[in-house]
Amino acid sequence: MTINIKNVSTTEVSCSNCKACCCRLEVMVITVTGVPDQHIAVDKWGSETMLRLDDGWCSALDRETLMCSIYENRPLICREFEMGSYECKDERTEHILTPC
Repeated sequence: MTINIKNVSTTEVSCSNCKACCCRLEVMVITVTGVPDQHIAVDKWGSETMLRLDDGWCSALDRETLMCSIYENRPLICREFEMGSYECKDERTEHILTPC
């Protein structure tokens, strides 16, 4: 039995072709969503942001799957960053031209 697989567009933004470029952005933790402490960085003024590792990626990003390891507890900013939005497409364009 053969299962036909639909061709996935490489230009249309979808979960199947996402490169998690938004996971390289500075993300402030401004509401309580349950982000684990090990993924939070605190600056000298006490502001909390998602910790980014030496490679520039968010510490909560699973490097093998490029999926969020704390998805259910991700910050509000991540929840509101819509796949396929202007901001999403802009980040993808920047990182496609400049490989991550």
